[in-house]
Amino acid sequence: MIVYPAIDLKDGVCVRLMHGRFDAVTRYDDAPAARLAAFRAAGATWAHIVDLDGAEAGRAVQHALIGELAAAIDIRIQSGGGVRSADDIQNLLDAGVRRVVVGSLAVSDPDVVSTWLERFGPDCITLAIDVKADGDRWIPALKGWTEAADIDLWSALDRYPPGSARHLLVTDVGRDGALTGPNLDLLAEIHQRRPDLWLQASGGVADLTDLTGARSVGASGAIVGRALYEGRFTLKQALETARS
Repeated sequence: MIVYPAIDLKDGVCVRLMHGRFDAVTRYDDAPAARLAAFRAAGATWAHIVDLDGAEAGRAVQHALIGELAAAIDIRIQSGGGVRSADDIQNLLDAGVRRVVVGSLAVSDPDVVSTWLERFGPDCITLAIDVKADGDRWIPALKGWTEAADIDLWSALDRYPPGSARHLLVTDVGRDGALTGPNLDLLAEIHQRRPDLWLQASGGVADLTDLTGARSVGASGAIVGRALYEGRFTLKQALETARS
């Protein structure tokens, strides 16, 4: 399993949100390049970088900074936030980003996103679907988690038949940044329904057992953010756990 240490960028600095709320921001440090370099020094081969300003604004805001980070540090970067066009994807790939995360549009405009998957290849795009519980249904949250989709998670995934997409990142918004553990039941159901997708777990990782739990239910990757920033475990320990 791949561990993706996370950097969420807002106003050019590293932050974390609680439950995806832009009014619940914890600021961690002012030097994302130093943070990314530390991830690489600890042994990470991938990092997950999000343009939160872009996600909130619905347009690319910090893609230039993300490109600078990709050029400066020898680490594979998966990045998104504010990706709204093929040009956004091309610009990030040209800047050195290895995989571009497509969020709201993966749900709201699957026809367009499918053309991007065909153009750039499924290895260059991660579909990111953020979900909120609505009774016994999981409803995608759109536009920086400020709106709800009119379909459920399973209907959204049905729009990408096996072979069309490869990477899927799912965030349980209710657990994001809360250190309450990932939603293993949800991850297990996604893996059972769509074993063709390489599933990345996001939201709630608090200790090393959460990583082994995510792997045990079929996740091929896990996004780790607040737990690292607050010293619940080291990145080196996380990487060793993922390999063991």
